[in-house]
Amino acid sequence: MNADPRSLEGTGLDEAWVDALVESTLAEDLTGGAVLPGAPDLAVSYDVTSAATVPPAQMGTADLVARADGVVAGLPVAARVFTRLAPGATLTVGASDGDRVRRGDVLLTVRGPVRALLAAERSALNIASRASGIATATRAWADAVEGTGATVLDTRKTTPGLRPLEKYAVRCGGGSNKRMGLYDVAMVKDNHVAAAGSVAAAVAAVRERAPRVPVQVEADTPAQAVEAVEAGAQFLLLDNMTPAQLREVVAAVGDRAELEATGGLTLAVAREVAETGVDYLSVGALTHSSPILDLALDLREG
Repeated sequence: MNADPRSLEGTGLDEAWVDALVESTLAEDLTGGAVLPGAPDLAVSYDVTSAATVPPAQMGTADLVARADGVVAGLPVAARVFTRLAPGATLTVGASDGDRVRRGDVLLTVRGPVRALLAAERSALNIASRASGIATATRAWADAVEGTGATVLDTRKTTPGLRPLEKYAVRCGGGSNKRMGLYDVAMVKDNHVAAAGSVAAAVAAVRERAPRVPVQVEADTPAQAVEAVEAGAQFLLLDNMTPAQLREVVAAVGDRAELEATGGLTLAVAREVAETGVDYLSVGALTHSSPILDLALDLREG
């Protein structure tokens, strides 16, 4: 476990982006979105319930606890939420991102001013619960295809403003990131083919404009897949193909391109699809439909 619960080392998350996320999340809850002031005791001014019920000098200890079994993610970000409102708070780790946890496990312990801990509670839980839900769902898919050689990928179907966090959560769950946006992989779909006139023309146009960007082509049939590879595609997106069709593509294409199955995939058929020989299964539901992992903050004396 990392000695500093707030450390982003090894996460791939950008410090400035995480700090901005913490600020915007707290602002949403404390000020209705207005920029937070620099004063540390924000609970006094904005959390009317805690300011009314908690004595100003009261200190306390709170445990971030799992209310269900799952895989955790986002704990360093949640830790920063607490220290934004209580800069002098002490934090003790109980789990690390990517860990499988059981109901009742303590993931993080925070000691500081009770007003600040309670004011930070919901923002911290929203971040960690969302990320942990994605990590938990991803782990189920990764476990389903284990040993097949296939990797589970996410997509761009993410919550606006949360893409880095959600894609990080996928990695915590044992999956991989396909692409972060429209800039790092060229995806030639049917509309692009229609605009360019043919698959070959579309691939050639992309290569001319962005020669260093990997090119992926969407194919709905084995014949289209072969056409795309012959046009120079390095990566095929095999959309809504049956396992039999996927095996046909694997046999026809060989190692000339990486193959990604997508569309209509469910956990029940994940292993069957992976065993066709494709390299990847991309699952938009990881980020657009995963339920949260139920987490809670329990305040205790001392």
